[in-house]
Parts: sequence; structure tokens; C-alpha cells
Amino acid sequence: MLEMFKQVNAIRFEGKPSKVLETIVNDEEIEMIINNSVSRRFSISPNSLREFAVGYLLGEGLTGSVDNINNISIEENIITAEIDLDDFDIRKELVVGSDCFGGWRTKIEFVGKVKSDFTISKEALVDAFGKLKKEAKVWQETGGTHVAGLVYEDNFIAIEDVSRHVAVDKVIGAGALKNYDFSKSFIVYSGRMPADMLIKIARVGIPIIASNAAPTSSGFSVAEEARVTMLGFVRGDRFNIYTHPHRIIF
Repeated sequence: MLEMFKQVNAIRFEGKPSKVLETIVNDEEIEMIINNSVSRRFSISPNSLREFAVGYLLGEGLTGSVDNINNISIEENIITAEIDLDDFDIRKELVVGSDCFGGWRTKIEFVGKVKSDFTISKEALVDAFGKLKKEAKVWQETGGTHVAGLVYEDNFIAIEDVSRHVAVDKVIGAGALKNYDFSKSFIVYSGRMPADMLIKIARVGIPIIASNAAPTSSGFSVAEEARVTMLGFVRGDRFNIYTHPHRIIF
């Protein structure tokens, strides 16, 4: 697998052109094959691939538990996953079909409402974003990644990726492998918040997502319906709360 970044020759213009050595982020095409019947390709950063596989399977609703994943093998650029579910064919059709025909409006019909009385303080939110910024080491080198953080009790997992969706998949997978209680956790990350991002969060039962960027109208609709607290434009100690504000304590 590739390293997270590499150096290349470039020409920089600052009043006059000069030759420089620039650091750029690596991305790789990865194929995931699920039960030898579903194949997906992703352009992602070549790190934390096992965590990505677990998070993707959970976030897409292809499995409801890590216990139903029999095996994940990674060989070069191919991830092979085996899931033991009686209704896998039905789940497969819902996921693949909604991508092609129904979009997020079809998916949300199969996502339950998040049931959690978990709350966080304003200070905990600001502190988590401070940690997230420190962990974004590849972004600091290249400016080419997103970063997501999962906060559970005193634990903080941060993973970077060229895709904001995959960064979230990876921290969900990492948390699932550690048996975190998602109903008592929250996500902080960089990037917009569209419907498919909120569906991932709701499907695994995470009650709060916060970003330094903006929501979209589809993301707002999903968050409102699925009872997810969604915060945007987190900058220092200011932010907007768009849905279900009762989980943020001032």
C-alpha cells in the first residue's frame, strides 16, 4: 500500500517562478467485494482499510453488527468481506437500488430514529475540535485530506482520508471494533453534511455530529427526521446548532 503522502517537483510562482519540492496526498483505488455478490470501488487514502470496511458495512446497513462479519481480508487493493446474514440479499437490494434509483429519500425510509439521551457540553465540543486539528497531520502537510474524530468517554479516535465520507466510515469502524457504545458518542469532522453523511451517523445510532463546514438541505432533513443533533460552522467557541439542540449543554 502507498504511504499517506509523497513529494513531487513543482514550480511555485511568488513574484517569479522557482523550482520547489511539494508534498501531496496519496489516494488509491480500492475495490471492496462483499459476499462475492456486491462490488464497489472507492478512491480513498491507503490507511485503516479494515476499519473502513467495517464502518462502510455498518453505515450502509449491509450489516447491523460487527458480530455478523465473518471475515475481512485485504490483499493489495482488494478488500474481501464475508457477512453472515439471512436477509443479506434484501439489504443488498435496498442499498444498491437506492443509490441508483431512490437516492437518500429511499434510504432514510430504512433508517430508524436515534434513541439517545446523551448530551455534551459546549466545552467538550470545543475541546474535541482542538484535538481534531492537532491530529490532522496529513492535512497540515498537504492540505489534501479530511479528518474525522469519534469521541467516546475519554477516548478519541481521529483518522484522515481524501474522502470525507470514508474518514467517517473509518472512525465508525474503529469504534465498532473497540465495542464503543455509539449512543454515548459523537462525531467531529471537516466537510459538508449532506444526507448520505447523516444517514451513516443515524444508522449506527450516533446522536451528534459537528463540522467546521456547512450542512445541506438534504442533510438537515435527515438529521431532523432521524433525531440527530447537527452542528455546523464550528470555529473556536462559536457554532450553529441546526437540529435537536437539547443535546448541547451551555
